[in-house]
Amino acid sequence: MIEDDDRIRLSLVLALEDEGYAARGAATAEEGLALQRSEPADTVLVDLMLPGIDGFECIRQLRRDDDVPIVVVSARDDTHDVVAALEAGADDYVVKPVAIKELSARLRALKRRARAVTADPVPTLTFGDLEISPEAGEVRKRGAAVAVTRTEFQLLCELAEHAGRVLSRQQLLQRVWQYDGGDERLVDVHVGRLRQKIEDDSGSPRHLVTVRGLGYKLQR
Repeated sequence: MIEDDDRIRLSLVLALEDEGYAARGAATAEEGLALQRSEPADTVLVDLMLPGIDGFECIRQLRRDDDVPIVVVSARDDTHDVVAALEAGADDYVVKPVAIKELSARLRALKRRARAVTADPVPTLTFGDLEISPEAGEVRKRGAAVAVTRTEFQLLCELAEHAGRVLSRQQLLQRVWQYDGGDERLVDVHVGRLRQKIEDDSGSPRHLVTVRGLGYKLQR
């Protein structure tokens, strides 16, 4: 937990320990980044309003180092801040004051997603010049590897496995994030990030399509 407010940091660490987690705290981004490099955690919680390196840059640096799930825990609930944090690479966003049961449920969902495996072999899925390999965890465009986060990959696989079918934002929240309800901005921002990586302006057909008022679909 990277949080500069000593009271909040200590209370969250203690509450998470009561929920059965091994939790550690860091008062600055610099301290948290160093701790993650030396003793990697399964999940990192980040406040946005940090001294020195702020939360947005902290997320970007964490994301450059590895694909660890990142959850923002912040009092800032403006849409701009939520979108900016998710675009920086966060997987989820929780607004203070935090209900520890809700936060614990989010963390359990992240853990389930990280451990999720495919029971049966899944062939490479092809959409024009886009190839998705669920088993290998790879995305390629015109043969070149596309760097995607864990969440982006799971979202793309979910859409690919239901090719041509429109999935609503709530369906995607449930299937990818494993949330019963939640902030639909999570879906919109991750779809936007995927589009930047798998679409181009060459005139080739778009595969990731918005169906206004309904949701998203991946089409060949």
